[in-house]
Amino acid sequence: MLEELHFFATVVEQSSLNKASTLLNLSQPALSRKLAKLEEDLGVLLFRRVGKRLELTRVGQLTYDYALETRRRHFRFLQTISGDGAPGRTSILIGASLTTLQTTLPDLIQMMTESHPEVDIKAVTGKTHEIVSLVRDSKADIGIVASRIDDPALFCVPLFDDHLELALPRGHYVTDAAPGAMSIADLNGLPMILFAKGTWYRILTDELFAKYELKPDVRMEIDSFEAILRLMHTCRAGTLLPKSYIRDRLLEDNDLTVVPVRELEETKRTTSLIHPGPDRMNPSVKLWVEAIAAFFARGK
Repeated sequence: MLEELHFFATVVEQSSLNKASTLLNLSQPALSRKLAKLEEDLGVLLFRRVGKRLELTRVGQLTYDYALETRRRHFRFLQTISGDGAPGRTSILIGASLTTLQTTLPDLIQMMTESHPEVDIKAVTGKTHEIVSLVRDSKADIGIVASRIDDPALFCVPLFDDHLELALPRGHYVTDAAPGAMSIADLNGLPMILFAKGTWYRILTDELFAKYELKPDVRMEIDSFEAILRLMHTCRAGTLLPKSYIRDRLLEDNDLTVVPVRELEETKRTTSLIHPGPDRMNPSVKLWVEAIAAFFARGK
């Protein structure tokens, strides 16, 4: 029943049989049979269908809570027996692209250390193609990159969609002149600090400018979001930040505001987890892959 409980929890977290089957590397009919067997073994209905959606029954919610606790206990057990250092400790090496290092990795590491403080988490950074190579060559256990990866040697698990948003110093003349949503044309000639070339954020930004024939007044190009935030007031400049990076506290601390620009929603990009496949991962890393996917699914 342990396996069926794990599959059931994954379906709940992904809110989709299709997404769950992809994550579990299992066909959708096979996954449906696993769920049916669990319901048969328990003698209860775990889901009710509402249109095309699956909703948990009351007993389904109780079963999900039990599945989470079972998963955590199993996780701790596997970490204990697979550790090659001090007893009870394991390590995981995460490869992160330069942008996910600043947008995604902090929340991810916080979740991992809070749920399993005994795990040694290490990270290596680089450009997306470098992270792909590290995971493919087993020099990193998993990778977090700001794109979908199509590589026959790797599995790609989409975590969430992201897009760029316009951030400006509070009281900037543009916000005074246009208190409502701005047009993309308002970026033409706007003083801006942009992220350094070579990342998908900058590629996306340059593609946007080319599409709408925009020529902003680029004051600086920096490879650190924190440095950009510190310089925006000094330069009286705006910037384009990934939505996943922006927090209310960040805006308050830096006296910034986000101004809606409808066309920026076109800059959608998917942040993904990549791994070499279940056959090439040790059991504890495999469970981390599923725990990370569940963490971001709950975050939606």
